Amino acid sequence: MKMIKPILVIYLSITLAGCTFIFQKGRRSDIEKIETLSQQLQELENTKRLLEERLAKEIADKEVRLEMLEKGLVITFVADILFDSGKAKIRNEAYPILDKVARVLVENVPQFNIGIEGHTDNEPIKYSGWKSNWELSTARALSVLHYLVDEKGVNPERISAIGYGEYKPVATNDTKEGRRLNRRVEVVILPTLAKQKGKEILAEPEENLK
Repeated sequence: MKMIKPILVIYLSITLAGCTFIFQKGRRSDIEKIETLSQQLQELENTKRLLEERLAKEIADKEVRLEMLEKGLVITFVADILFDSGKAKIRNEAYPILDKVARVLVENVPQFNIGIEGHTDNEPIKYSGWKSNWELSTARALSVLHYLVDEKGVNPERISAIGYGEYKPVATNDTKEGRRLNRRVEVVILPTLAKQKGKEILAEPEENLK
């Protein structure tokens, strides 16, 4: 009876500030992904530290929050800092804050894609003219996108915008402070390798790794 060689299975888990990526070390392609992902995560960590320095005042004043999440490096702006109530026009006072972020996006991480996400609280639209919170959140995300592209030189091929309305809250809408936190815009610096979740990839037999 012909013997079947066992397949060597080696897993490498890269965990960084809440981001866990699991690959199987074996195939050359998996090894290359591991190396690329390790480099990207290190670059995102360096970018987070740089932004923490440049946005120190805004972070201390709880106007901006930085987090490394599964989807990437998330820069959260409380919407009241960027926009007046019910409006999608960026406030003049907000431009210097956006400029600090834009400079990093252009000069320090030009290789990463960027997602702009708009969010609102669950208060229904009454007097502002928007059909719903979806339209308002989308318009706000697009306002930030256009400023970054049209005024600050971010490559339009690497940026996108989406509005989630009231449907991805980060706090309760039962309190004034919770609603304030839910009214936000997130700028997400996206790694180019997606997380492998709930999936095992079998390594090739060693004799095939040539």
